[in-house]
Amino acid sequence: QVQLVQSGGGLVQPGGSLRLSCAASRSLVTLNAMGWYRQAPGKERELVATITSDSSTNYSDSVKGRFTISRDNAKSTVYLQMNSLKPEDTAVYYCNAMSTSRNYWGQGTQVTVSS
Repeated sequence: QVQLVQSGGGLVQPGGSLRLSCAASRSLVTLNAMGWYRQAPGKERELVATITSDSSTNYSDSVKGRFTISRDNAKSTVYLQMNSLKPEDTAVYYCNAMSTSRNYWGQGTQVTVSS
């Protein structure tokens, strides 16, 4: 079992920055990968970024060059640094942990980009 506790998020103006954090209840090295997903109102949940156990990263085209996923194994925490935010980035963001047997999800955190 893995518990994921998210923090960060909130309201920011277009062009601003936010950082999301996701603290896991067990060591990240025991997990295959970590990721961030988001779900906007009326839309399906979509992949934002992933980072594997060897720190390989992958980003959706919509956030590439603006968002950065990173991990701190000592703190069992994954981060999503979001820069140059746009109104279309508004969504509930979910942390995800992938083990060999199942996926785990954080509680979700709202990110709103608006002037």
